Amino acid sequence: MKDLSNASAIEVDGGSEGQRVDNFLLRICKGVPRSHIYRILRTGEVRVNSARVDATYRLRLGDRVRIPPLRTAVRARPLVPRTASLPPVVFEDDALLVVDKPAGLAVHGGSGVSFGVIEQFRAARPRLKFLELAHRLDRETSGLLILAKKRSALTALHAALRQGRVRKHYLALVKG
Repeated sequence: MKDLSNASAIEVDGGSEGQRVDNFLLRICKGVPRSHIYRILRTGEVRVNSARVDATYRLRLGDRVRIPPLRTAVRARPLVPRTASLPPVVFEDDALLVVDKPAGLAVHGGSGVSFGVIEQFRAARPRLKFLELAHRLDRETSGLLILAKKRSALTALHAALRQGRVRKHYLALVKG
């Protein structure tokens, strides 16, 4: 995790090339509320190559991102995701991880949820430099959840979803 108490400049590498600046900041600035990230972008405190950018700016290789000093929420006792009860992995290769998410489990933390599937897998697999959700499932929905282990896999999956090359099927069980 990066020390955020002082202003810092980060040079964009190949792993972050093409990523939106808001998503880059959310990944780099762990513990900083999403609303604060968007506020510092709106007010121009974040600069890329000394220029103001909006949240949708796509980073390029070699861009210099200036991040102002930020305060993060400090917990007296940090919450640690339970890794003992990880959802089962149904497929894995060098680029993807597909898990069978049960109903009642959030895919990510936020809105009163401390952590979800993505945080559990990041805690269980700390050696993975990159692990992101390719899509979401509602908390009360069970089903297969795709996690990308490489940025290239994530962008390819997002493109396939946008272009309709990936089909999602839902089955609802009802009584009454």
